[in-house]
Amino acid sequence: MNWVAPIKEEETLRRYEQELMNVDTKYFIMFRLGVGTGLQVQELLKLCVRDVRGKDSLTVYLGTKRVKRTYRFEPDVKAVIEEYTMGKDDMDPLFLGHKNRAISREQAYRAMKSAGQKLGLGSVGAQTMRKTFAWKYYKNTGDIAYLTHLLNHASPSVTFRFIGEKPRVDTIATSMTPEENVRARRGLFEEGSGINRMERIKDSMNLLEDEMGNPGNDDAFYGRVEILLRGIEDLISDFYIDRAV
Repeated sequence: MNWVAPIKEEETLRRYEQELMNVDTKYFIMFRLGVGTGLQVQELLKLCVRDVRGKDSLTVYLGTKRVKRTYRFEPDVKAVIEEYTMGKDDMDPLFLGHKNRAISREQAYRAMKSAGQKLGLGSVGAQTMRKTFAWKYYKNTGDIAYLTHLLNHASPSVTFRFIGEKPRVDTIATSMTPEENVRARRGLFEEGSGINRMERIKDSMNLLEDEMGNPGNDDAFYGRVEILLRGIEDLISDFYIDRAV
């Protein structure tokens, strides 16, 4: 299974959106709404024509925490929506498929995957919209804590991986409240939890070191090891830089 990544380069994003338009206008609109709101495909497929026609924005509530987000339509999106919805009933599914039903999640995935393949993008999938939304939000604000809350992730580290950015210890640390820092200190010393976790990490690295000499490993194995080591090295470097400030 290919790793789905956000589209970070503006030119690539523009070309991808044009390719979606070439497939069908509805996929272009879906992608723009997904990147603008952060909604997942299954949530976008619930939209009706009346939710967007004649409007300047779309207000949604994300995830189990129901975080409110409002996406204001760019002029080009609004124009495409008005033309696309012309003559449709208000209660029609916005992304109409066969038998007056919304397209399926699988249909949306296939269309997005196909458009990506035409541009040589192998890391495009159903989560590309949400990941691109999250990456653009982080780049514009730097607020990883809010984004973690918005996406209902367990930690900022998870969110950094989600958007394809290297976690920074100093950024994660500043998102911790004083109360969370106290709980972290207590938890690390409770029944030797911190030391035990460090020992398990060392054991894992020792096993990996032993596995390095296995002649049965393919090149992909060593590629994953390289990514793992880079991530660990960056985290350790950030940690000690932050300690020295």
